[in-house]
Amino acid sequence: MCAARSLPTFAATKRPRGRPRKTSQERNEGNRRQDIVKVAAKLFRRHGFNGTSTRDIACAVGMHSGSLFCHFKSKDALLYEVMWEGLRNALARQMIVLVAEHDAATTLRQLIRSHFDALLGPSSDFMHAVLYESRSLNTRQHNVIAKLQSNYEATWTPVLQELSLAGCLQVEVPLARRLIFGALNGSVRWFNPKMGMSIDALTDAVVDLCLHAPPANRA
Repeated sequence: MCAARSLPTFAATKRPRGRPRKTSQERNEGNRRQDIVKVAAKLFRRHGFNGTSTRDIACAVGMHSGSLFCHFKSKDALLYEVMWEGLRNALARQMIVLVAEHDAATTLRQLIRSHFDALLGPSSDFMHAVLYESRSLNTRQHNVIAKLQSNYEATWTPVLQELSLAGCLQVEVPLARRLIFGALNGSVRWFNPKMGMSIDALTDAVVDLCLHAPPANRA
């Protein structure tokens, strides 16, 4: 029997029942915070965490450098928020794929495509921080992000197990998962749309490398 596919979990903060709705000023502050996170993600990718100052971020958002600390107590807290946002979006995409309940081969293709969207799509700055800036987090922050990454990757295992049982995987499941994520994450360093290859074509190429037709049934 194939292993049941697990679904990713993500702690969501809900508005308590009966709590007054946010005022326009509170909503503006929330939007301001989102702007800061988005700009920080872009600058961290362009210059690195250590090469980006809080003054750089504040200037890019259009505020005084000291005002940044009204939203985040430190630069590493802002980095943590960037990574949290990147993983939250990746988990949301992954959930859409997993609840669709396609066959294993289709599910794997869609998981790969979803991961490429997170890595190479419009919000890729966030995942770039997840991949390359975790060393700048404190121990508690690092442990939380590492746990989320582990949960994200673990949900691929039941899909790969189904494919392995069907004789479609080239290698054992644990190694297959490591190789797939290594290949996908490495694309951040070299993929360029100007190469003439679409993300769909890139997805097809990865699937072709990972899977082969199951052996024919013997009489």
